[in-house]
Amino acid sequence: MEFDVYDYVVVGAGSAGCVVAARLSEDPDVSVALIEAGPPDTAPEIHVPAAFATLFKTRWDWDYDSEPEPELGGRRVYLPRGRMLGGSSSMNAMVYMRGNAADYDGWAVGGARGWSYRDVLPYFIRSEDNERGADDYHGTGGPLHVSDSRANSRVADAFVEAAVEAGYEHNADFNGAVQLGVGRYQLTQHRGMRWSAADAFLRPALDRKNLTVITDVLAHRVVFDGERAIGVEISSGGPGGEAELLRAGREMILSAGSYGSPHLLLLSGVGPAADLGGFGIPVIQDLPVGRGLQDHLLSAVNYLSDEESLITATSPANLAALQDTGTGPLTSNIDETGGFIETRPGLAGPDIQFHAGPVLFFDEGLGAPQVHGTVIAVSTLSPESRGTVSLRTAAPGTAPRIRHNYLQTEEDRRSIIAGLRAAMEISGQPAMRQVITAPFDVPASESDADLFAHARRTAQTQYHPASTCAIGSVVDSELKVFGLEALRVVDASVMPTVPRGNTNAPAIMIADKAADLIKAAGH
Repeated sequence: MEFDVYDYVVVGAGSAGCVVAARLSEDPDVSVALIEAGPPDTAPEIHVPAAFATLFKTRWDWDYDSEPEPELGGRRVYLPRGRMLGGSSSMNAMVYMRGNAADYDGWAVGGARGWSYRDVLPYFIRSEDNERGADDYHGTGGPLHVSDSRANSRVADAFVEAAVEAGYEHNADFNGAVQLGVGRYQLTQHRGMRWSAADAFLRPALDRKNLTVITDVLAHRVVFDGERAIGVEISSGGPGGEAELLRAGREMILSAGSYGSPHLLLLSGVGPAADLGGFGIPVIQDLPVGRGLQDHLLSAVNYLSDEESLITATSPANLAALQDTGTGPLTSNIDETGGFIETRPGLAGPDIQFHAGPVLFFDEGLGAPQVHGTVIAVSTLSPESRGTVSLRTAAPGTAPRIRHNYLQTEEDRRSIIAGLRAAMEISGQPAMRQVITAPFDVPASESDADLFAHARRTAQTQYHPASTCAIGSVVDSELKVFGLEALRVVDASVMPTVPRGNTNAPAIMIADKAADLIKAAGH
């Protein structure tokens, strides 16, 4: 059923948008439109786990770059984001990670009422269908399949054994009572294939007559009547297409992600007044939109190995294993094993996350490995550095300016150095020495100077931008934009701080909770 005016218009069919649109359309008496700039998620490589890096710099990718990063030698950092149904859940490494309980309790202490760990845990549990079964921390029967890895690469398991040899505890469940330790990651996969937010939430809802999904349309700006959002201006056929208004009778919901949602607000006149004035955009509301950007910074050490790696994963036998039984190397998410450590006493939680996998991973994931190898990467979990998303032009088809300001603080530099030192220590343990033959790209030594030089040269995004429309600064605890009516932001941009861990599961949780808030307001 088509509607001239929809009750709810959701911008962005990513991890959050798929959830909120599906949840809102459970009520047959409301109409929901979900718009997405990219196409449907039809490419086979979207669904084959080991192929996710082949999506980089294709039509499925927003393909952003940062501004020159001062502490990374002026490098522009490649920032891939999913541009298709499912958004970045259709091109991520599928790690199911919620973060640390202290993250959410910190949000609540900071003023985000209703977002403590006790408040959000039921939403994580409700959405989950964990193949290990239900317990105090996990659910079954939800739409989001959570599975153990079916790849079980020897080099990835060797990392866990070596980390235990180095003195770290084994942890079978990073989303349970304790986050610290090392082990295998659980994944958003089902029978060995990717299980994106589009697979889990959107696809089962597509037959509903009150849900309209519109792909390949660009959102230009939110349209206001006074202080009330009444719709969004969109076009198809590229930025130069003829604009039309999609009206929202009840609420506009922005779920365009931590780069896209602030960008759209700025184009709409919601943001720092001083910045908007320079582009001739009338100010609707003066708010610090785009400020406070956070991300996990990742730096890797790579080693050669005689163990077979993912460069031969597409053999006929492996393709048959994937198709027939959902097993084999093609089910690898690369980031198969890892863990969380505190690099020094007195921290409130882990400051470093490990990522280990059965292939060389270099040049921001754009390198094409020709030889077998393995990667151990580290990422900073609680960065103090803050960046910005701002306008480059007032044209909606122009990419925003993104500056992360990685490694701006002494604390962040201290953590990345300590994390790389820990990775080097683990790589020297007997279990790793059995599977690696020589360095491929590692720090020159374990001195602070050489470790930091390696980080500056190799560091990249861990693909976890957050906090550009944060609760307390841009939106309230119900995710309503301050000073405006009928406008919410629902995605990782509302996080007051980035959680200690991968951000896909938290983005899904935020959207699930937001749907309850929106439903309650609509009755």
